[in-house]
Amino acid sequence: MRIAVTIFLTDETITPVRLARELERRGFAGLYLPEHTHIPVERTTPYPAGGDLPPEYGRTLDPFVALGQAAAVTERLGLGTGITLVAQHDPIALAKQIATLDHLSGGRFTLGLGFGWNVEEAADHGVEWRTRRELVRDRMALMRALWAEEPTAYEGEFGSVRASSAYPKPVRKPRGPVVGPRTLVGGAAGPKLFSHICEYADGWMPIGGRGLTESLPVLRAAWADAGRDPAALRIVPYAVFPSPGKLAHYADLGIEEVVAQLPPAGEAEVLRALDEYAEYV
Repeated sequence: MRIAVTIFLTDETITPVRLARELERRGFAGLYLPEHTHIPVERTTPYPAGGDLPPEYGRTLDPFVALGQAAAVTERLGLGTGITLVAQHDPIALAKQIATLDHLSGGRFTLGLGFGWNVEEAADHGVEWRTRRELVRDRMALMRALWAEEPTAYEGEFGSVRASSAYPKPVRKPRGPVVGPRTLVGGAAGPKLFSHICEYADGWMPIGGRGLTESLPVLRAAWADAGRDPAALRIVPYAVFPSPGKLAHYADLGIEEVVAQLPPAGEAEVLRALDEYAEYV
């Protein structure tokens, strides 16, 4: 099983360059980074995990800049987002960022995307909360048009783009309805989420990995109903605290990659955690 990691990289933690080098040296599969542009102080949205919002949420580095640094000092390490808040981006600019990082890293990028939880953060980006999922779907379609091999126009509910010359292209070739880098959708199990996965993604990035025994058969049935190749579905549990029993359970479910959670800490603490996780690599 491939073991990747995720961490809230901030202005106070280990640096992307140092972490990436240590991950590749130890044989880890990848580095996934979360995204928050800002956290409004006057916030009414509760923290999904309960309690006070940890301070690192308001200090995160831009994931694409940090992953660009990581790409420059590694050769094999996978690079991903967990997650990109697609609704909070201009899709034309985001398509360029993603394609550039994927091109410069030799196709090592995974786009983990989601719909967000912080209403106030999204509102500052002009996002209407009740339609955010439809907005993400629309922006993904627009980006696929820009990543297409031939100039392709797109006219959607929330945005449009003319048929354009748009390079570089993501390294991975189109597969079924999916165009662009490896794409995983994060979020809680349910018919709306599974419809997004089946329409434009390679698989699911379930946070914490709980309840997969019940939810995976439902997703696999929806995937088959959508005409997707059963062997192509990827499930990547995210922000997991690994243990031998947990990893064995995932393996029994056919899961081949897990993203372990690192502490948002300085170099010494993070490297200690890497040494503990290295037994699973």
